[in-house]
Amino acid sequence: MNLISKSDHRITQRITVSLPHYLNFICNCFTGALCQKSAFKYPPSDLPEMPPCNFKPEEYKGMSKERMMEIRRQNCNPMTMKVTYYKKPVFIHQGYMQWLWDVDGRRYLDLFAGVATVSVGHCHPKVTAAAEQQLKRLWHTTNIYVYPPLHEYCEKLASYLPDPLKVIYLTNSGSEANDLAMLMARLHTGNFDIITFRGSYHGGSPQTMGLTSNAAYKYPIANGLGCTNTMCPDVFRGPWGGSHCRDSPVQTIRECGCAQGHCMANEHYIGQLKETFATSVPSQIAAFFGEPIQGVGGAVQYPKNYLKEAYKLVRERGGVCIADEVQTGFGRTGTHFWGFQGHDVIPDMVTMAKGIGNGFPMGAVVTTPEIAASFAKGVHFNTFGGNPVACAVASSVLDVIREDGAQQISLDVGTYLMTELAKLRDKYEIIGDVRGKGLQIGVEMRRRSPFITCLYNVEIFEDIKDMGVLIGKGGVYGQTFRIKPPMCITMEDADFFLAVFNKSIQSYMERT
Repeated sequence: MNLISKSDHRITQRITVSLPHYLNFICNCFTGALCQKSAFKYPPSDLPEMPPCNFKPEEYKGMSKERMMEIRRQNCNPMTMKVTYYKKPVFIHQGYMQWLWDVDGRRYLDLFAGVATVSVGHCHPKVTAAAEQQLKRLWHTTNIYVYPPLHEYCEKLASYLPDPLKVIYLTNSGSEANDLAMLMARLHTGNFDIITFRGSYHGGSPQTMGLTSNAAYKYPIANGLGCTNTMCPDVFRGPWGGSHCRDSPVQTIRECGCAQGHCMANEHYIGQLKETFATSVPSQIAAFFGEPIQGVGGAVQYPKNYLKEAYKLVRERGGVCIADEVQTGFGRTGTHFWGFQGHDVIPDMVTMAKGIGNGFPMGAVVTTPEIAASFAKGVHFNTFGGNPVACAVASSVLDVIREDGAQQISLDVGTYLMTELAKLRDKYEIIGDVRGKGLQIGVEMRRRSPFITCLYNVEIFEDIKDMGVLIGKGGVYGQTFRIKPPMCITMEDADFFLAVFNKSIQSYMERT
C-alpha cells in the first residue's frame, strides 16, 4: 500500500508498507503514540501569558516518573502504552476546574476533559462535596433495596428529557449503555440488524465493536453480528457538501448552489442510506444508532435535516432510533441540553455516559415505557448500576450545569472559539475545516496522505502541549484535533488557546 507518492511536495521517496503495518500506523497516529520531538523549549517568549488560577495544588511526593513508566510497561496492560499521548508523556497529579497539574507542578489548560468526560470542571467543589457527603452515609447497595439517591436522580434526569423518554437504566459506562440498548432494541422489535455510520464510535465491547466503524478499534474476531455501517453524511470530507449544510457557526468552504431551504447534499446522503436498506439489511431492522455529532470520528456534522429523514426511514422498516449522547449530552452543544434536540428529532432511546458523572464512572439508557416493558420479559440486574455515590455525583452535576450556566458557557465560548479558528483556517492552507457546536469542536487538517497528515498533526500536537494546552485527536486517520474542554472555560482561556494554536501552526509552516 502506498502511503506517500513522489508527487508530494515535502517527501520525495516512496514508502510501501503492508496492510497490518498501515493499520498499526494509523492507530499510532490516532492515539499519539507515534510522536515527534517538539521544536519548542517551552514556553516561547512571544506567547501570551497563561490565564491566572487561584488554586494551589498539593506538592507531589509520590513515586518517580521513571518508576511509573516501568510499572506502566510491566504491569499495566500493553494497550496502556499504546494509547499514551506524547513523546514525553504528561504525568498528571491534580486537577481543578479547567486546569491540570503534572507531578513537576506545571499547569496545563485542559481542553480535552479526559476525553470529553469532565463536564463541569475537575474536582468541582459542589460535586466533590456531594460525593464526600454520600461516602460518609452509604457507599454501596443495589436495586434489591429501595434507597433515596437512586430515585431522586432518576426523577431528576427524566425531567431533562422529552416525553415519552422517561424510563431509565443506569450503567457504569457508555459501552455498557450502548450494549444494553442493542439488546433492548432487538428484543422490542423482534429484528436483529442495526445500522450505524462509518467513522462512528459506540464502544469496545464484543457487541458494540460492531457498531463502531473505525479499524483502529477492531480486533480480528467475530464481533457485532448484524451490524451494518452506512456512509457517513460528512459534508466536508464526503462526496457531497456545501456552504449551508450544517448546524454550526462555521460552514465548510465548499461551494453551494442549492436554493434556500433545499440541500442537495442531504438528498444524496439519504439516497446512500436508502441504498443500504436496499442492499445490505433485511426489509425489517432493529435499530439505527447515531451520534448527533460524531465524537471520536472528529466532530463530524451532518446536513441539517438528515437525522429527521433517516429516523423516518428507520421507523418505516420497524426499527427504533437510538441517539448516542455519550459526548454530546448535558449541554455540551450549547444550543440544547441534548444533541438530538438540535436535529429536531425525538429518539426512541438515548444512551449517555462521560459527562453524566463529571468523570465518575457512570452511564445510562433512557427509553420509553413501551420499550422498557419488552425488556421486562427476563431479569436484568446490574450490581453497580445506580450506585448511591454515582447517583449523588450525577445529581450534583445536573445542579451545577444549571447553577453555573455551563450550557450557556458552551454556546458563548464555543461559538467564539470556532469563529476565531475559522480565521486561522482561512490563514493557513494546512487547516481544512473547523466545525462543531458549543464545546464539541473539531479542527480537521488537510489530508495529502495519511502519513503526511499524521506527521504534521503530531508535530503540532506536541507543540501545543509544550506551550501548556492539552487537546485531543480523532478522525479515521487521526487527522482532526478535538477541542472538548470542561464547560467552565472562559473567554480568556479561549484566547490563550487561540494564541497557542496559531503559534504552533505558524512554527510548523516556518520549519517546513
